[in-house]
Amino acid sequence: MKSFPLEPIEKASIDELRTLQLERLRWSLKHAYENSPVYKAKFDAAGVHPDDCKTLADLAKFPFTTKSDLRENYPFGMFAVPRDQVVRIHASSGTTGKPTVVGYTAKDIDTWAGVVARSIRAAGARPGDMAHISYGYGLFTGGMGAHYGAEKLGLTVVPFGGGQTEKQIQLIQDFKPNIIMVTPSYMLAIADEIERMGLDAKSTSLRIGIFGAEPWTNEMRSAIEARMGIDAVDIYGLSEVMGPGVASECVETKDGPTIWEDHFYPEIIDPDTGEPVADGEQGELVFTSLTKEALPIIRYRTRDLTRLLPGTARTMRRMEKITGRSDDMMIIRGVNVFPTQIEELILKRPELSPHYQCVLTREGPMDNLKVAVETAPGVNPESIEARAAAKQLQYEIKIHVGSSVEIDLRAEGGIERSVGKARRVVDLRKK
Repeated sequence: MKSFPLEPIEKASIDELRTLQLERLRWSLKHAYENSPVYKAKFDAAGVHPDDCKTLADLAKFPFTTKSDLRENYPFGMFAVPRDQVVRIHASSGTTGKPTVVGYTAKDIDTWAGVVARSIRAAGARPGDMAHISYGYGLFTGGMGAHYGAEKLGLTVVPFGGGQTEKQIQLIQDFKPNIIMVTPSYMLAIADEIERMGLDAKSTSLRIGIFGAEPWTNEMRSAIEARMGIDAVDIYGLSEVMGPGVASECVETKDGPTIWEDHFYPEIIDPDTGEPVADGEQGELVFTSLTKEALPIIRYRTRDLTRLLPGTARTMRRMEKITGRSDDMMIIRGVNVFPTQIEELILKRPELSPHYQCVLTREGPMDNLKVAVETAPGVNPESIEARAAAKQLQYEIKIHVGSSVEIDLRAEGGIERSVGKARRVVDLRKK
């Protein structure tokens, strides 16, 4: 196997890293202020100027950016370079309003490819490996972000995208890729189909799965690894900050994504007060871009809940695996409930499968939560063992999560399959 050493910055001292971050942060604030009318107005309204940033801690003086800022300035109002310098545009799905639009200069694309290549390298890939990419291509950042990074690392890329599961499996068998990049929920759908075809999921050529675009638990990791015989690592990103590759796990530790801090400066804030909290404390993740040209992003509130941890495999800090978002949180009769809390409990029951949805309804003034979950292949939902598993799951959700729920057992195939991000919450309450 060809050696592929780490970049020097991945092993730089903390002092070297912080010095570089401050230099780049001051540039990014100045670039945003001088070239984006939106940021100039935001900074002026908050009474701050880029020159006020003397230390990294001074970043807390600057205003937050939210998804609504991008929507209110749709489509190109947040850009900080002339439109003719933007070589690519991506956008969110816009399912809850106008999409958020992001742009990239040629240098931004090269930076993005670089951090994704670093992420794939951290997952254990090496030049010459073959990567099967099942993230969606198009306006969604996943497919092309993974693609450019894999090519930059020197991998052979199979740019499949989502859907056509049987065809995906055929090409995995024929091309024999070492790596698959896909959402964890669609990896489960691929595993289901492999087994439905009478094949052994562990017998494929795959040895690394790089999963992202949706929260997933360590229990889900263990289930996928056991089923597929692969190393499963977490890649993190969001289009507003760059796309996939903002942070990624290292295969040697699998202890939460390492944030590529030379390009993205992380903070954790109290989601209610907006005040920064210390490393190690739980809160909402906030990112500031340090090198982006087309769309600098200053203190972007991700709504992802996590905490910052010291570096292990790399100097840079890690973030605890994202298992919830403040906007995914369900409040059921005063109890905060996240889908991943329920997923964790489902995966402890061998009679149940990892395919599930949380269905919210309202009767009068009361909100109700029903957990629809498939039984494992070969287990009849009407069987004694399935009913016992449902009763135990209901009990454990009540004890560990604190909410009373109804369990709706469904046969295999009873939960819609996703070829992209899984739809974990179905809200049927009247608005």
